[in-house]
Amino acid sequence: MEIRNSRASCRFLRAKADLRSPIVDFLFSIFVISALLGGCAAPSEPVERKPPVPQTVTDLSATQTANDVVLTFTLPAETVDRRPLKDTPAIEIYRGLGAPGADSRAHMALLATIPSAAVSQYVARGQARYVDHLKPEDFAQRDAAGASYSVRTRASEKKDSDPSNVAYLLIRPVLDPIADLKTQVTHAAIVLTWTAPPRTLTGSTPSVASYRIYRAESESAAAETAESPKLTSPLAKIGESDSTMFQDTQFEFGKTYAYSVRSVVGSGAEALESADSNLAVVTARDVFPPAAPLGLVIAMVPAQGQTAAHFELSWAVSAETDIAGYNVYRSEQAGALGTRLNTELLLTPAFRDMNVQPGHRYFYTVTAVDRSGNESPSSEAVSGGVPAESQPNP
Repeated sequence: MEIRNSRASCRFLRAKADLRSPIVDFLFSIFVISALLGGCAAPSEPVERKPPVPQTVTDLSATQTANDVVLTFTLPAETVDRRPLKDTPAIEIYRGLGAPGADSRAHMALLATIPSAAVSQYVARGQARYVDHLKPEDFAQRDAAGASYSVRTRASEKKDSDPSNVAYLLIRPVLDPIADLKTQVTHAAIVLTWTAPPRTLTGSTPSVASYRIYRAESESAAAETAESPKLTSPLAKIGESDSTMFQDTQFEFGKTYAYSVRSVVGSGAEALESADSNLAVVTARDVFPPAAPLGLVIAMVPAQGQTAAHFELSWAVSAETDIAGYNVYRSEQAGALGTRLNTELLLTPAFRDMNVQPGHRYFYTVTAVDRSGNESPSSEAVSGGVPAESQPNP
């Protein structure tokens, strides 16, 4: 209706063009300009705006990790007509359980919807990643089952993209996570023990091929009581065991470690790990004394000139690698530890006792001390006597 009125106005203005007075010309000019701005020109045809439809996902893949299925695909950045998407599209994920077939899409149900505002939590560098956490009820009627997946994206409420390719995989039985991993620190190793998991997600009981042991360093000893200790390095595989026990000999006293164990079913390319066990956190505190020194011998050196009689002690070097030094003890009673003679740790396995009295018998023992301050038991005692001044030297 507005277009017709505008055209009529233009015909009227042209019909009145014969009026040639200054006032009429002025008013006529203003009216012409207004009419032209109001639509004397022929209107263009209305353009229908199509809703943006994202390109179809074609690279959906599915892999099993423990009792999870990990889906990955490229998130579309353009529409089907090659226009850039202005906003991040929402994602719909569909799943069907059972053997694959030509009508696998027909048996799929909506598994999850990821709103556009939350998609960034699942996407890194254009690659989307979604984890389907499988549950026992998903396979309550099956010993083993397959799963088919498809995704669609949506940039408008009016129309979704076409369904993606179908990604199918056979769900293999994986043992439940180990729940009772324990640690014990010994002088030579951190010993891990656990109980074999009894079953799988589907209720079957496959044999365990091996156990894989993972270790990470933790921030501090306080992590031992923390529910979620802060790890300073990622979990890394340090070994494998055929039994429910493992000894970690490659550790350092004073450090805090977190351990996890995963059971493995299958072998080679078919090997599949369980999820991580409970995280066992332990600080390797060195509370273990070294072994007692061996080979202690004593020699009495007679007085010579201005040098008084004294004893020379020596013993074998300790074979342990963390020895900080030695202590020497003297007593005048057999079986008693007596008094420590050195004020500082002896760095070499030898000692000279210049503070002896004629006519006395002394009993000596030696201990070793490690870098953590742990002191060993006493060595076997040796004894020696200093002759009285009137007695000849032995």
